[in-house]
Amino acid sequence: MFIGAGTITNVVTVLVGSGLGMLIGHRLPGRVRSTVTTALGLVTLLIAAQAAADVAAPELVDAVGRSAPVLVVLGSLVLGGIAGSLLRLEARLERFGGWLQERWSPSGAGETRERFIEGFVLSSLVFCVGPLTILGSINEGLGRGADQLLLKSVLDGFAALAFAASFGVGVMASALSVALIQGSLTVVGVLLGSFLPDAHLFALTATGGLVLIGVAVRLLDLKPIPVADLLPALIVAPLLTQVAVAVH
Repeated sequence: MFIGAGTITNVVTVLVGSGLGMLIGHRLPGRVRSTVTTALGLVTLLIAAQAAADVAAPELVDAVGRSAPVLVVLGSLVLGGIAGSLLRLEARLERFGGWLQERWSPSGAGETRERFIEGFVLSSLVFCVGPLTILGSINEGLGRGADQLLLKSVLDGFAALAFAASFGVGVMASALSVALIQGSLTVVGVLLGSFLPDAHLFALTATGGLVLIGVAVRLLDLKPIPVADLLPALIVAPLLTQVAVAVH
């Protein structure tokens, strides 16, 4: 299988899943769509908790010390959140979603526009923030196969179906995010090789798990957390891990 096949498969499953979701979504009562969204929030919370548990990974603890992993994740979220807020990443992502909505359904009403943006933003975050996205894309670029991305493709296909039943065509637009982010990470893997030690990867995935918890909180309608503003934390985490390794 050629390099990039995993991302291409993932994009196709998101498109197919969201297409099926749009076909059945309008036939479902509002309470059913609300229940589906809640279920997705709970499953996202489960996946996020599994990723966040990497903060206790032996490789990370051995590299930075017993108490440092939590501080690395905390520092990553704080510094990354500050950077993301200053860069207004959430607002920019929403504006991009609005721009896509105008191109895909220019005659939509205000409520439809908000629904499109919410579907695009939430599904993009769910599909693109997580250990399978990062590790799967990099491993494919390293020539280690696309098994992780193929598994992710199946999961994302079902998630896209459920999301699109609730949020509509905005979920289909998130296939662009999948192609851009996973494709970029695969290229990074090809160009740089195994550029992150295991400890750094575990810190990154643990931080990504907490970012995903923010997505779950939004899906459960508990608090409108600006999750996109926290995305720079994924860049900060390996850097802080390197600092902690040097100090340790």
